Amino acid sequence: MDPRRFCVKCVLTLAALLVLVWASFSYLAIDLSPLLTVASVREMADYVLRFFPPDFTPVFLRKTVVATAETVAISAIGTLLAVAFGLLLALPAAGRFGGPARTGSRMLLNFLRSVPELVWAALMVIFAGLGPFAGTLALALHTTGVLGRLFGEALENAPPQPTLSLVESGAGAGMAFLYGTLPSTVPQLIAYSLYRWEMNVRMAAILGFVGAGGLGQLLYYEFSLLHERQACTVILAMLIVVIMIDAFSARARRTLAVAAA
Repeated sequence: MDPRRFCVKCVLTLAALLVLVWASFSYLAIDLSPLLTVASVREMADYVLRFFPPDFTPVFLRKTVVATAETVAISAIGTLLAVAFGLLLALPAAGRFGGPARTGSRMLLNFLRSVPELVWAALMVIFAGLGPFAGTLALALHTTGVLGRLFGEALENAPPQPTLSLVESGAGAGMAFLYGTLPSTVPQLIAYSLYRWEMNVRMAAILGFVGAGGLGQLLYYEFSLLHERQACTVILAMLIVVIMIDAFSARARRTLAVAAA
């Protein structure tokens, strides 16, 4: 490739991006100047200071701990349900049951993951009522679409040699899948599941804003009452639980990578 031609393409691409950014700001009429005035900075500083010190009274800490446990439970159960249903849909999505089943399952997976978690949560609140059950269903539905697609691609790209060897030795299709295809993909499936659990912990803390329980619902309640100190405590709890789950998931994925190697 001619280096001069490559540079021209880079410059043109950068110019196009700059034009798109400028056009976006112009179209949305975004004016950042009011945020930089002395009065705006003073008001923002006063508002931030109202969050401190956090409310560490025993009564509110107990309420926060309960909401934290609820958030972790929503994310864990929602992810487990998604793993189970995602694996069931991944089998036809990987072409195990013919072309029509592959097309139908992929369309269903596309639909499930194309609807955002907040939309699913709003719908589940209508169907199941306020509380953690609605949040669990919302996470399970969206995550089933994501994991089902990832699982299907992992199964589809699995090395065929072990399965073919078992079939040639007289094993049935089910046994060949269990002992030929599945063992080579299990570390990848677990890694995908752990990564989605990390994301679901964060999302479970947000779903409460539409009444799906957990820390999000507690945070929305405290914000609506202008209880900034209590809201700060809830935000700190969100931060702590996300850091802990991220650390656990990253360590588990590294262990799986070492074991697979």
